[in-house]
Amino acid sequence: MAVYGAIDVGTNTLRLLIAEAVSRDDFTILHEEQEITRLGEGLLSTRLLQDEPQRRSLAALRRFAEAARRFNAEQVAAVATSAVREAENREELVTEIARETGLTIRVIDGREEACLTLLGVRHGLHLGSHRVLVMDVGGGSTEFVLAKGEDIEAIVSTGLGVVKLTEQHLVSDPPTPGELQALEEFVAERIDRLRGQLPHVEEAQLVGTAGTVTTLAAIDLALLTYDRERVQGHRLTLVRVRELFDRLAALPLQERRAIPGLEPGRADIILAGAALVSVSMEQLGYSEMRVSDGGLREGILLDLLGRLERRD
Repeated sequence: MAVYGAIDVGTNTLRLLIAEAVSRDDFTILHEEQEITRLGEGLLSTRLLQDEPQRRSLAALRRFAEAARRFNAEQVAAVATSAVREAENREELVTEIARETGLTIRVIDGREEACLTLLGVRHGLHLGSHRVLVMDVGGGSTEFVLAKGEDIEAIVSTGLGVVKLTEQHLVSDPPTPGELQALEEFVAERIDRLRGQLPHVEEAQLVGTAGTVTTLAAIDLALLTYDRERVQGHRLTLVRVRELFDRLAALPLQERRAIPGLEPGRADIILAGAALVSVSMEQLGYSEMRVSDGGLREGILLDLLGRLERRD
């Protein structure tokens, strides 16, 4: 069986997946890893990718490329999302990555990001023809995709990302009540504006994916070590997300880092993430969210397998 790789270059986290192809729509995972490099750090105010986040990301991508070579991956598909597509110096980074690692980075827009995420979510949760609203919470943007089976009804890319929201609104440690209120009001106003672009969401199941959502699930489950099987399909209620938000918001950063299930590198942005999830659930009328461990990274791989089969 042939081996392939997929890399998701996100605003907060870089993710690698190496897998053996079983068919055009299935695979067996051989190796996976991720690293929080905070590539989008400082981007909001400057429109430029900063030197230190770029160095961290390049170092991680060198390791990813070496891992792909160790597993003799025939091809690696790598995509970059919000931070890179919004940066005025993105071409310099893409060129540097190619020179340093041999990886070709494809910068995708919010619509393609949503489509690939849906592919990964549907595969992991075996959604079949169910109607779903997928919420992909990222560091630089959050995408919503409304679909019934493979048929996409609507896609909304919001620009609401947990790194951006943290840099914009949460200055104090722990955040003040005023900062938290301003954050929630900002998110509520944005989500309220997009409601009209998502018709009849009340008839669709809400599915959440990406690091914020899986982290909230891991905290809810009090996981000392991340467990994909327990996180996959876990159900987060709105009441529980609000409880987690209130609990985490009361703690200073150093204490949040010790919470079971919360990666220390995500402790500063989890408050914005929990606020974004809870406010979105409230505004869109959901009392429960189903969690998907699979998402964009898996969708990148499945898209690659499909394109290779069509080429053959």
